[in-house]
Amino acid sequence: MINLEISKGHREIHDGLMQVSEHMIRPLSRKYDRAEHAYPKEMEDVAKLLKGARSARDNKGGEKPPAQGVVNAGNLGAVTSLEALCWGDVGLFLVMPGSGMGNAAINAVGTPEQVEKYGKSYAAMCITEPGTGSDSANISTTAVADGNEWVLNGEKIYVTDGERSDTLVVWATLDKSLGKAAIKSFIVEKGTPGCEVTRLEHKMGIRASDTAAISFNDCRIPRDNVLGSAEVATDAEGRKKAFGGVMQTFDNTRPPVAAMAIGVARAALDLAQELLQREGVELQYTRKPGNSSAIEAELYRMEADWNAARLLVQKAAWMADNRQPNSMEASMCKAKAGRMGNYVTLRCVELCQGLGYSEEFLLEKFARDSKILDIFEGTQQIQQLIVARRVLGKSSSELK
Repeated sequence: MINLEISKGHREIHDGLMQVSEHMIRPLSRKYDRAEHAYPKEMEDVAKLLKGARSARDNKGGEKPPAQGVVNAGNLGAVTSLEALCWGDVGLFLVMPGSGMGNAAINAVGTPEQVEKYGKSYAAMCITEPGTGSDSANISTTAVADGNEWVLNGEKIYVTDGERSDTLVVWATLDKSLGKAAIKSFIVEKGTPGCEVTRLEHKMGIRASDTAAISFNDCRIPRDNVLGSAEVATDAEGRKKAFGGVMQTFDNTRPPVAAMAIGVARAALDLAQELLQREGVELQYTRKPGNSSAIEAELYRMEADWNAARLLVQKAAWMADNRQPNSMEASMCKAKAGRMGNYVTLRCVELCQGLGYSEEFLLEKFARDSKILDIFEGTQQIQQLIVARRVLGKSSSELK
């Protein structure tokens, strides 16, 4: 039976992170929105504070999951924590060490040795290429075995935190003629000869977080730095299983990205309601919808949409905690939260009119930051395609 109740410990963590967001992160939002590519050194203090709190909690023993039955553990706690931190500022959250997209991949499919060495590093994910976006099966970056090393060649673009990270998780193919079964993930330490950041992008939103282009020219890494098996399956079932292991990365990263959208949308709703209350618009949930103003009715609808998206995110995380396959649910929550976040943040700007559009308040920034959360880790269209395949029982070759 599904149980999405947030534990007492996770509620306390969420509430504490909301305080951190309000008093330490949110005050920096406009500063680093205007100073794109400037390093937000203040976030080092936030990271130290959170690390200290985490250590203190671990020393006390924390909450132990039940020996049997339903588990509400790390994944569910993670999405509630992300929601709180991104209520503060999603771009600033992304620059915190240990928050990189690559960390989820390493912790999900890495060996115990890889997790020990790289799990707590600042790891960025390198998937997108100049000719390959959502079609991740069409990767052209190559990895060739040479003795005790892999040699990587290719180019990656739109790498979130590509400059500031110290570790990269790079998708590359062992043999392009073998299709998606030959695609593997590799761990590359920044500073490795042949790995170079070539460009930083200027963006619409999440400006505190750098987005980089990275080239790999005869970049040599240890043979042990492949995530998962380096073997390429020869039979159809084996090829499907091999790529499924690579794609498992997305099942672990899509709910957190959806949780980021939940946090930004909540920030927009809270600020919009605060601004509208000054003008006499106040939500009264005991009032019948027919007796509400048009603005109140729209806010009610957005609140309902926000809660629906949040529950989908929590369900996907809960399934991961309980070791249930969640590929469809991960895509469902990513699609729903991304679309909801875009609509809610932009609609809040519209409802607040000039105040929403002005840089005097952060509503317009929330709308700009929200857009990327519907794009990276798979676009809206890709998520809907994955859900359709799961519902209809179709393979990627049968339903494109």
